[in-house]
Amino acid sequence: MDLVAAFRDFALLGAEWVMWLLVGLSVVSIGVMIDRWLWFRARDLDTQAFTPQLRSAYRGGDVDDFARRHAGSPAIPVQVALAGLRERAHGPEATSEAMQAERARWKKEAENNLIVLGTLGNNVPFIGLFGTVLGIIKAFDELKGDDAGSESAVINELAEALVATAVGLLVAIPAVIAYNYFQRRIKVALGGADECAHTVLGLLHGDAHATRGGAPGETR
Repeated sequence: MDLVAAFRDFALLGAEWVMWLLVGLSVVSIGVMIDRWLWFRARDLDTQAFTPQLRSAYRGGDVDDFARRHAGSPAIPVQVALAGLRERAHGPEATSEAMQAERARWKKEAENNLIVLGTLGNNVPFIGLFGTVLGIIKAFDELKGDDAGSESAVINELAEALVATAVGLLVAIPAVIAYNYFQRRIKVALGGADECAHTVLGLLHGDAHATRGGAPGETR
C-alpha cells in the first residue's frame, strides 16, 4: 500500500514535468540533426568527376601528386581511394584490405550519434503517453472536489495530458525522418567509396595483367 500511495503521489505531479523533459529531448534531437547535416555536407563528392581524374592520374604516372592534391579532402570516397593508393606497391590484396579498413572507419564516424535519433524516434512517443497517463490520473483526482471550479480543473488537466502525447509525437516524427535521411546519406557516401575502391582495384589488376602478358587478345 505504501508503494501504491507513493506512486499515486508521484502521478499527482501531473504531466508538466514530462513536457519539460520532452522539450529537452527535442533540443538534443535538433542538435544531433544539425551536427550530422554539417558533417555530411562537408563530405559530399561527385564521384563521376573524381574517378576519371583518378584513372588519368594513375595511367599518367602522377599518383603521388594526385594524392597530395586530395590529401586534405574530407570526402569519404576520396579518403578510401587514397588509402588504397598508399598500399598499391604491396599488391591488390593489401590495397583492398586498406580500403576496407578506411571504409569501416568512416562508416563508424558517419554513424556517430545517429543512435540518439533512432532511440528518440522509437521511445519519445511512449514518454509522451506516460505524461498523458499521469495527467489523466491527476484529472480523476480533481473530480473528488466539490467546488464549482473542479470541472474546469479536470478539463485543463485532460487537455494538458493530451498535449503531452502530441508533443511526444512532434519530437519523435522529425527524429525518425532525420534518422532515415542520414542512413540514406551513409549508404550514398559508402556507395561512392565502393565505386572509387573498385576503380583503384581495377587499375591495379590492369597493371598486374599487363605485367603478366599484356591486354586480352594480344598475340605473343
